[in-house]
Amino acid sequence: MPAARSLLFSPEALDAAIEDLAARMLARPPRCGGEAHALVGIHRRGVPLARRIATAMERLSGNPVPVGTLDITQHRDDLGTLEHLPPLLGSEIPFDIDGACVTLCDEVIFTGRSIRAALTELLDFGRPSQVRLAVLVDREGREFPVQPDFSAHRIEISPHQRVSVHFTETDGEDAVYVDTPPPAAP
Repeated sequence: MPAARSLLFSPEALDAAIEDLAARMLARPPRCGGEAHALVGIHRRGVPLARRIATAMERLSGNPVPVGTLDITQHRDDLGTLEHLPPLLGSEIPFDIDGACVTLCDEVIFTGRSIRAALTELLDFGRPSQVRLAVLVDREGREFPVQPDFSAHRIEISPHQRVSVHFTETDGEDAVYVDTPPPAAP
């Protein structure tokens, strides 16, 4: 029996959520003297999220927003438990982060472990003066003391459920689902 899937965001709701994130980020500017806003997306789905937020911020403010990407694979704390290692996609930050204000972007925050790995990778590129976190979905279940500065949606679901974010760039569609696995056989 396949997992049950319920729609959390339609394509239109996803667009509206990203537009709202961008507006809230512009309304609460970072506190530093570097770039006003620089976004860094965490591979895989944090990258299209960062690019879409940047596009919305540029449209709303008229100012360019630099975007970089982070590959956190080498800093994951679960590499020894994975059956298949994820591919290395590489990090690319085409701007100086020393003294900059950087907002990490990821599609979902759950345990906080990915964000811990992202901070480690980010600091390999320099020393930003401020790092903020923007996520599309904030779900309960932290294992690390990490909280987003900006989130489009907060959801409480059971630990066995999963939030699946789909972007056209990575998945061929725009949607956010909550997947519930079938009950275990007795």
